Amino acid sequence: MTVRAHAKVNVQLAVGAPRADGYHDLANVFLAVGLRDAVTARPAERLRITCAGPGSEHVPLDGTNLVARAAALLAARHGREPAVHLHIDKDIPVAGGMAGGSADGAAALLACDLLWGTATPRAELLELCAELGSDVPFSLVGGAALGRGRGERLTGLPVTGTFHWVFALADGGLSTPVVYRECDRLRDAAGESVPEVPEPDPAVLAALAAGDARALAGALANDLQPAALALRPALADTLAVGEKAGALAGIVSGSGPTCAFLVEDAGTAGRVAAALEASGTCRAARATTAPAPGAHRVPPDPDARPRPGRRPR
Repeated sequence: MTVRAHAKVNVQLAVGAPRADGYHDLANVFLAVGLRDAVTARPAERLRITCAGPGSEHVPLDGTNLVARAAALLAARHGREPAVHLHIDKDIPVAGGMAGGSADGAAALLACDLLWGTATPRAELLELCAELGSDVPFSLVGGAALGRGRGERLTGLPVTGTFHWVFALADGGLSTPVVYRECDRLRDAAGESVPEVPEPDPAVLAALAAGDARALAGALANDLQPAALALRPALADTLAVGEKAGALAGIVSGSGPTCAFLVEDAGTAGRVAAALEASGTCRAARATTAPAPGAHRVPPDPDARPRPGRRPR
């Protein structure tokens, strides 16, 4: 069973004050984009993980990987052993703030459920996704959604039309917990008053519903961006290049370090991507569109040949 799941961009990420448990309440407006990974589940004598594709050398192949945790969690729910070989075909940038690991976790959960015939109700799958991580439920759902709590409590949002995006990929990653801590530090230093539970911006929701790229560009917001820029100042140069090249707006994607640029159309996307790659401010640029679906099964291709992948450690 092969399941695809897509990357995301946060068109609004509003971060509340720190909670007693160390997390933050969010108003997280997710939008699924066309970059995607695939996870294939095959019967095996034991749990085994392999991976191929760009950045696969940075993907752990042990029990810390979300695909392994997803298989173990679903197996435990149904009282069986997680005997499965899970192969990840990577295309979503690794450690880029685009929920690639979360997409893999959601894809593995659905692929195992299909392979084992466990027919887990959708509500239970979403509960399991939330146990795996804050972004995993959205990877299962796709489209556009408002995430509350840590981002795991979802409300679907209407979205029309096609939005064109360019993602500038940086070398290395940024630790999400470190970015949140820096966000708190900067706010404390500035004496900023922060609501405990933030609210979504009505302008963002209206722009998505109307399919209005220019309106969405004017409303993009990420409370983590100042922290990401403080930790990785070079990202400011990337944002400047993309906007100068014709993007309607640029924003750090989630906790970074990927930068996301909303553009008018496919032609502009190509020009912005070329300018970013020529600038030397990022290692690569990828153009794609949104919205994209949630995790879904891919019909088998009888002519496909398996891609070589790294063996588990």
